[in-house]
Amino acid sequence: MSRANEEVEALLREYAELIAISGADAFKARAYEKAARAIGGHPVDIARLDAKGLREIPNVGKSIADKVVEYLRTGHVPDIDASRSAVPAGVRELTRIPGLGPRKALVLHRELGISSVPELEAAIDQERLRDLKGFGERTEQAILHGIALLRQSGDRILLDAAMELAEEIVGEMERIPGCVRCTYAGSLRRMRETIGDIDILVAADGSAPFMTALTRLAHTAEVIAHGAKKTSVRTASGLQVDLRVLPPASWGAGLQYFTGSKAHNIRTRELAVRHGLKLSEYGLFDAESGDSLASETEEEVYARLGLPWIPPTLREDRGEIAAGLRDELPELLTERDIRGDLHTHTDLTDGLASLEDMVAAAAARGYAYYAVTDHAPDLSMQRMTKEKILAQRAQVRALDRTVRGMRLLHGTELNIGPDGGLDWPDDFLADFDLCVASVHSHFGQSRQAMTARILRACENPYVAVIGHPTTRRIGKRPGVDADFDAVFEACARTGTALEINAHPERLDLCDEDVLRAKRYGVKFAVDSDAHATVHLPYLRYGVGTAQRGWLTKDDVVNAWPWTRLQRFLQAKRT
Repeated sequence: MSRANEEVEALLREYAELIAISGADAFKARAYEKAARAIGGHPVDIARLDAKGLREIPNVGKSIADKVVEYLRTGHVPDIDASRSAVPAGVRELTRIPGLGPRKALVLHRELGISSVPELEAAIDQERLRDLKGFGERTEQAILHGIALLRQSGDRILLDAAMELAEEIVGEMERIPGCVRCTYAGSLRRMRETIGDIDILVAADGSAPFMTALTRLAHTAEVIAHGAKKTSVRTASGLQVDLRVLPPASWGAGLQYFTGSKAHNIRTRELAVRHGLKLSEYGLFDAESGDSLASETEEEVYARLGLPWIPPTLREDRGEIAAGLRDELPELLTERDIRGDLHTHTDLTDGLASLEDMVAAAAARGYAYYAVTDHAPDLSMQRMTKEKILAQRAQVRALDRTVRGMRLLHGTELNIGPDGGLDWPDDFLADFDLCVASVHSHFGQSRQAMTARILRACENPYVAVIGHPTTRRIGKRPGVDADFDAVFEACARTGTALEINAHPERLDLCDEDVLRAKRYGVKFAVDSDAHATVHLPYLRYGVGTAQRGWLTKDDVVNAWPWTRLQRFLQAKRT
């Protein structure tokens, strides 16, 4: 079962949002937001803690701890239930639009009576928003773009949430007698950034025990269909899970078929037809005789089609079939190739764990090197100073190579200002081992201004990595408008790496941007952007995105040995 931390984190975030929507104390909303982050990133399952133990978590005071205990005991918190009732449902629907905050949603409801997305679209079409303070034509266009993003995401959930559930279900299925093989398939196996439903495959001679088990799982809220070949359920969160049980002899063909994508499968079936074959979820057959030629493993199926095994993350009909026929598929980056993490935070700024705890957790992952990159002073809420960062540097130097011999880099995440300027002057930046530079504000700049802003950061000799380059948050905030082809060219020319931020809400750059940037000769850094020890494993999602972008370990600077990484960092400065 998943930890209670994530469930309570979502509850407290919801309460913070409700407080903000109602126009109540902004400090109270911020307090609940901070507590939500702290609980979500806490390494211990809070279900094991009493109120006293909860109060030991940073930013969790007595009132919040008491609410958490009450929720874990009863499943309800009266104050939160009352807030839900007090805020019109329509206003909460509007806040789901990326870029439309709670305050503006409340203004739209109070002033114009808008309580749904269609009503908001109609009001924009009639230009009714332009009479409201703080709204204008540009705001209207931003809202329409946010509505498009909302509809594009639909009922899809983030990759990590789907992965956690799928791995839990696979674990349950594997414990049932008669299970020969079990895994997840579909878009989850291809590591898409959002998932519409989860496909689970089991290889077994009999299906009944598995189908029944799925309907009885704790997550199952509704049984949609229950059959011998396929059972579908809906979880309490609304996600559909489809289970199929295949004969062990058909495992490879079924796994290939149900992994997809649809476009990839069309290509493989076309290839089969050209060879006088027929490909289905049951196997690869001779079209005339009907004889089965391959079915037990994916490798057999692809080999009989004249192809090497194609990694699931490449199966999007982006040229992988042609590359396979030419024997030119890349040897993709794997999580085992990653030698270190170059973008992480501690509790010196907005992280939740100490420097010592983050270093220990990184060393436990077997890293050869690890960078600490806390925020710089222009992100004023973090209250960074030169004195604080220099004191941290002394700590980092003292810890270097003391934990399993891991090398430590003292870095910082700089803020790319509206004009492209950075927090500290170059002579101060020169003493950092690594500088990541990211856009954290002024997201609405014009395309020309935003492009110039990022290009100036690329040109700085001390900026080694551009962090979360488009700034997007999946389903919450669109990426900035910039000429990224110009950015990619500048990164290749200046030797600046582009980050693939592995946080499941970011995955920034996305796979399509990675593909484009790779063509310019850009190098990449796959980083967790961890703000807690439990965030370090997010790296798997960044690696999945890198694979979807056809990257090898030669493309990724933190898959390089320590000496090569040092040469890369020094080359940018010279």
